[in-house]
Amino acid sequence: MTLSAKQFQQKILDWFTQFGRKQLPWQQTKSPYSIWLSEIMLQQTQVATVIPYFQRFVKHFPTLSSLAKADIDEVIRLWSGLGYYARARNLHRCAQTIEKDYSGKFPKDLLLLENLPGIGRSTAGAILALAFGQPASILDGNVKRVLARFHAVTGWPSLSAVNKQLWVLAEHYTPKNKSIRQYTQAMMDLGALVCTRSQPKCTQCPLQNHCKAYTEDSTNHYPSPKPRKTIPYRTIKMLILINKNQEILLEKRPPLGIWGGLWSLPECSITENMKNFCKRHYYCEIEPPIKKYAFLKHTFSHFQLEIRPILIQVKHWHPPLMESERILWYNRQQLASKGLAAPVKKLLSDINMEAEF
Repeated sequence: MTLSAKQFQQKILDWFTQFGRKQLPWQQTKSPYSIWLSEIMLQQTQVATVIPYFQRFVKHFPTLSSLAKADIDEVIRLWSGLGYYARARNLHRCAQTIEKDYSGKFPKDLLLLENLPGIGRSTAGAILALAFGQPASILDGNVKRVLARFHAVTGWPSLSAVNKQLWVLAEHYTPKNKSIRQYTQAMMDLGALVCTRSQPKCTQCPLQNHCKAYTEDSTNHYPSPKPRKTIPYRTIKMLILINKNQEILLEKRPPLGIWGGLWSLPECSITENMKNFCKRHYYCEIEPPIKKYAFLKHTFSHFQLEIRPILIQVKHWHPPLMESERILWYNRQQLASKGLAAPVKKLLSDINMEAEF
């Protein structure tokens, strides 16, 4: 039997009443600021990972205005470890735009929200539904998975035609009444808790008997995976430069690109002459390497990075290296105050600094 939209909604809502998540930090308020922040953080990131970041972030920036007025370095530092750092930069830009163009209040219009930095159609729908109780659809990864399996929609969901098909389904089932908040959260919860990527708990699903993928015993075929392609890799040296004051040289990365706006260690190609490189770029003379560490691997969505960390003592450095916006010397106690690229943070914590320095 095919379910009507109303029957679909009711099954989802009944399940949510009994099993849905209702104690997440951002669920304790209808504040559009908290809901927006949580939605941005939850993109590409699991709830368990997001919770401590969310709590720390709202403690530091309790209002949209406080975020808009913040220094981007402080925003990046609090975001450090969540990855996909364009989200943090867009978050900051979005707060400033709302403060400037909308007097600090989130617009209640789907198109206006979509045009804000970092807010797409699904995030805009979530803000309208969860914060304002407006009938708006969402289509995050969890909802895509539920709908793709329920209707056995073939094709990778990010393909334009498939994405369009899933949006039609999402809008078909979205209620137009006061249950919109519960329904929206229920769809996200169903995908996260029951209709999971691997080993879905079909026997716990309220849609089980009407799900095409389940009845065809093919849940593992949906959604269709992203077409495979060979991931290229790069190999670099990361230089841990230490001066006589036991300080580490850090370099701020450009705002765009990997680890944009974060602080990192100097890096060069694997074949680069380190002595010439340090003299040319950092105006310093170095001793022979103290220690070469084993390669580290860090995987991005589009390539894999192999890092060879090398600990080096700086013998002399010259005035141009003094405090600037791009290059700074920091002692170990100050490192925690900076937004560090994830592998750099791990590398520096893994090294026994007391012994090495």
